[in-house]
Amino acid sequence: MGKNKKGAKKIRKKLLDKYRLVILNEDTFEERLAFKLTRLNVFVFVSVAVIILMLSTYFLIAHTSLREYIPGYSSTALKKQATELSFKTDSLQRVIALNESYYNSIKNVLKGDISAEDLKKDSIIQAVKLEASEVDLKPIAEDSLLREKVDKEDKYNLFESATSATSFVLFPPVSGTVSEPYNLKEKHYAIDVVVAKDTPVKAVADGTVIFAEWTAATGNVVIIEHSHGLISVYKHNGALIKSQGDLVKAGEVIATAGNSGELSTGPHLHFELWNDGYPINPSNFIDFE
Repeated sequence: MGKNKKGAKKIRKKLLDKYRLVILNEDTFEERLAFKLTRLNVFVFVSVAVIILMLSTYFLIAHTSLREYIPGYSSTALKKQATELSFKTDSLQRVIALNESYYNSIKNVLKGDISAEDLKKDSIIQAVKLEASEVDLKPIAEDSLLREKVDKEDKYNLFESATSATSFVLFPPVSGTVSEPYNLKEKHYAIDVVVAKDTPVKAVADGTVIFAEWTAATGNVVIIEHSHGLISVYKHNGALIKSQGDLVKAGEVIATAGNSGELSTGPHLHFELWNDGYPINPSNFIDFE
């Protein structure tokens, strides 16, 4: 016990022993500053200084813009910008995918590169998927009863019912002799109509010109996008009157017939109809002669 007490007194004495820190002028040895210190005071002062330094560093990093320069930290503005860019990138990817699908459909129209296994039954409007020549138009008993019931209801109806897309009418692009008809087996997805050179070629319906350029194989080509997912194609033209992006009306002149392109054998119009990327027999809906 006595030794422990002596050791504690010795440590306390060392901590509380007073020392004098003097700052002198080296040339004149004049005393400028003097401090009375103990080891305990020095320890407390250094500890407090370290704690203050640590707290100051923490507040500078946590509550100022300096934290952006420290690896692992990012500002709220940068996170917001990254989120917005992510959404924009996703939207752009969707738009690019839709455009690629649309342009591939146009390429198929220009090349006629479609296998017979991929073809669906054709129609101008999406609701009708069979050609008129393949449909049995004889009404069944249930259909006759339904028609009679609807006629009775409409007789006293003061308002018109919703219009049907079947009222969509196509205008003949030219009138002439059909030299080669639509042939699905031989992959001839068009009607070739022989006409005199420079005969006006007209739009079959209202729409927008989405392509009007010259191609090596089919010469001057015009492609028009219409409503109901319909696209009309006019190839081997002698001259183009409309340009890409022009709005056209049904019966409006868009080109003049000619003999352009490597695949042409004389003045004629190579006319195609496409619905949602699939070819349609134009003679089912247009009288060319």
